[in-house]
Amino acid sequence: MNHQNLSSFIWSVADLLRGDYKQSDYGKVVLPFTVLRRLDCVLEPTKAKVLAEFAAKKKAGLNPDPFLLRASGQSFYNTSDLDLRKLIGDQDHISQNLYAYVQAFSPAVRDIFERFSFSAQIDKLAKSGLLYLVTEKFVGIDLHPEAVDNHEMGLAFEELIRKFAELSNETAGEHFTPREVIRLMVNLLFVEDDDVLTKPGVVRTIYDPTAGTGGMLSVAGEHLAALNPQARLTMFGQELNDESYAICKADMLIKGQDVANIVAGNTLSEDGHAHAKFDYMLSNPPFGVEWKKVEKEVRKEYESQGFNGRFGPGLPRVSDGSLLFLLHLLSKMRPAQDGGSRFGIVLNGSPLFTGGAGSGESEIRRYLLENDLVEAIIGLPTDMFYNTGISTYVWIVSNRKPNARKGKVQLIDSSSFWQRMRKSLGSKRKEMTDAHIADVTRLFGLFVEAQLATVLDAEDKEIARHVLVAGDKPPVAPEGGRVKFVPLSRIFPNEALGYRTITIERPLRDDKGNIIVGTKGKTKGKPQADSELRDTENVPLSEAVHTYFRREVLPYAPDAWINEENTKTGYEVPFTRLFYVFEAPRTLGEIDADLAQVTARIKAMIEGLAA
Repeated sequence: MNHQNLSSFIWSVADLLRGDYKQSDYGKVVLPFTVLRRLDCVLEPTKAKVLAEFAAKKKAGLNPDPFLLRASGQSFYNTSDLDLRKLIGDQDHISQNLYAYVQAFSPAVRDIFERFSFSAQIDKLAKSGLLYLVTEKFVGIDLHPEAVDNHEMGLAFEELIRKFAELSNETAGEHFTPREVIRLMVNLLFVEDDDVLTKPGVVRTIYDPTAGTGGMLSVAGEHLAALNPQARLTMFGQELNDESYAICKADMLIKGQDVANIVAGNTLSEDGHAHAKFDYMLSNPPFGVEWKKVEKEVRKEYESQGFNGRFGPGLPRVSDGSLLFLLHLLSKMRPAQDGGSRFGIVLNGSPLFTGGAGSGESEIRRYLLENDLVEAIIGLPTDMFYNTGISTYVWIVSNRKPNARKGKVQLIDSSSFWQRMRKSLGSKRKEMTDAHIADVTRLFGLFVEAQLATVLDAEDKEIARHVLVAGDKPPVAPEGGRVKFVPLSRIFPNEALGYRTITIERPLRDDKGNIIVGTKGKTKGKPQADSELRDTENVPLSEAVHTYFRREVLPYAPDAWINEENTKTGYEVPFTRLFYVFEAPRTLGEIDADLAQVTARIKAMIEGLAA
């Protein structure tokens, strides 16, 4: 049975729930029952052996846990003599028996059902008279690994997660990242490592500190499996929301991963993988969410541990904690001498430019760029996520850059790479196609500058698009039409994104216009600064401060000077400005001609009505 048929069958269970459950709540029943049936089938062959081992070790007064794990041959076990098939044989007591059966699982599995609030669903189904019908439906499908292997089961479970996320699209964005965005990020993460990842038996680790339902980890695993079936990706994650955590942990269990690697809790205040390092990392942290709840713990770590902790480079403003997740990922990178790491993180536009020189945000950008850690930043289309329509950006960060990338950062503007969805899901109205993802991946992989050539007809309507890299022949404009060129991929040296903020002082003068000089200490005999005339200028790192000062300031303020003590270095990524292309407005003659045509048309319509 393939995963589409399997997910369709399980989806049919939702028909039983219609009326008693809202559509957005179907997943609260179907997902835990799917997990329960899978585990039920997986443990069936060793059931008798586990029960015998449990009885023997209990009688001997020994801790049965390690013996039961060995007896089951899995990373979990169940000590009840019940199974789902036996449960439907006693219809009158199915509620109590099902609860007891779930409680007999090993602690890691019990935790999944507790986070699902499964006992509450058992009660609700029982009161609605649906518990027996739903349980019977699941008993009717064979989810034994011999019938449905881990890969197929994982795909089926992913399909269910996606469907339920779409049904509850008002909250999906908090826990669910669109699959095409994940595919793009995974492509960018792995594209430079194809040679290594195709070797037999390769093992790599991947981590998501905001794991949600585990979609990023799952897509990364599928991608690597397609690239090299013999490769193994060990998955780690942490998630704050209980239901998302339960789904993620269940998904990892179904895929044969060690569920101990998936931790509950707030990543920023309680790092569930302290001191661990990973090969690859992915994250889609919440956009623009304040971190006031964890401010005490974060500031304590920043002040007491500095660069020995996670937040050494600086702290962003409390109103947006997304850069804290980026710093957290930085702390999880393997040292370059041990193979290094690469990670991708989705951020909104704010981390690119918010905060002037010396601010927490600028200091974080400064740390990233001066340590040559940013490989690329990719601008995504708007309206790509379920809970926001704002512009978003994928940052690819690595401490093992290929030689060609060293000292440089690549910016790719893929904001025009989208097609409209047939049906909007919350704020998500656009999607990237496989061709769009392939184009961005190619530009990143080739590490080249590129242009987007848009062919427009005589009426200025788009008829074709071409991605042009160096050496490509541009398209020919049709008769009466034109070809519009805009930058698509640009490469800059790191220092091009830096600047110095200098403070310009002007002298304080008395009522007669005479300069007032200091009489004591360091300022004795020197002009006093007039705070009302104080100004600042941003000087690119590529230019000498005094050269800029002589050219841009002194001609207009001959009495000005630089307050050297206040000079600060800052970094920003003015993404929109770097890709802006000026288009000359139409001439007045063209506008007048259009107005004359419209006026004549309106006049003709009025005359027609009057006739």
